[in-house]
Amino acid sequence: MSNLHKQFGDKRAVDNLSLQVPAGCLFGLVGPNGAGKTTTLSMCTGLLRPDHGRAEVWGHDVWTDPAAAKAVMGVLPEGLRLFDRLSGSELLRFVGSMRKVPGRVIAERSAALLDALGLSEDADTLVCDYSAGMTKKIGLACAMIHNPRLLILDEPFEAVDPVSSQSIRQILRGFVATGGTVVLSSHVMELVQNLCDAVGIIAQGRVLAAGDLDDVRQGSSLQDRFIDLVGGPHAYREEGMSWLGHSSNSN
Repeated sequence: MSNLHKQFGDKRAVDNLSLQVPAGCLFGLVGPNGAGKTTTLSMCTGLLRPDHGRAEVWGHDVWTDPAAAKAVMGVLPEGLRLFDRLSGSELLRFVGSMRKVPGRVIAERSAALLDALGLSEDADTLVCDYSAGMTKKIGLACAMIHNPRLLILDEPFEAVDPVSSQSIRQILRGFVATGGTVVLSSHVMELVQNLCDAVGIIAQGRVLAAGDLDDVRQGSSLQDRFIDLVGGPHAYREEGMSWLGHSSNSN
C-alpha cells in the first residue's frame, strides 16, 4: 500500500500511509483506538475506497483490478455481517461456491475447518444462534475456504476463548509455514509479540514504525515500545477520582 489517504469530514483517518508487507510472514498491525487500522485494512481489501493512494496484492491493484486482487485474498473484516439464517456448514458451502471451489473440495475443507475451529458439533446450527466467538470463527473459516494466498484479519481473536485462540494461532502459523501471508490487527501486544514475525505501529493514520518484530521492539517489549512511540497514558489525578470507592465515609 502506498500513500493511502482517507478523510471523513474534518477527521483525517488515514494520512498518506505507506506500508509493505513481506510475502510469507505473519504481520501484525497495532495502534491505539482510532489510529486508522480498520480504515486502512478496509481500503486494502476493497471495502472502502481511498481518497487517493494505491493498494496492491501481488501486483494487482485492489481498485483497478479488483477481481484479480480479491481472488487471492481471504478477509475477516470488522463487524462482519453473515448470512446468519444459514447453518455453519451451509454458509461455508455458499461461500465456497461463490469462490468457485469444487463441491467435493468444499465438503473436505469445511469438515477440516469446522473441526480445527471447534465448530463441528454446531455445523448444523444456524449462525444467528452462534455466540460472538463462534461467529468470529465461522467468519475465519469463510475467509480460508478457498485457500487464499493472503489472509487479512481485523481483530480475529476478539471474543474468542483461550482454547479456540490457541487453535487459531496454530492454523495461522501452519498457513504461513506453507507459503501464505497473514495481516492481522490486534490491540493485544502480547499476542502480536508471541505470534507475529513483523509488525507495523500506526497512530493518527500514520506509520510510526514497521519491520521485523525484533527491529521494531529495539530490545524492549512490544508494549513498552508501543507506548514510547504512541505516548503514555494520561496522568492519573487522584483528587479528581476521590469519589470512586466504597469506604465507610463514602456517600
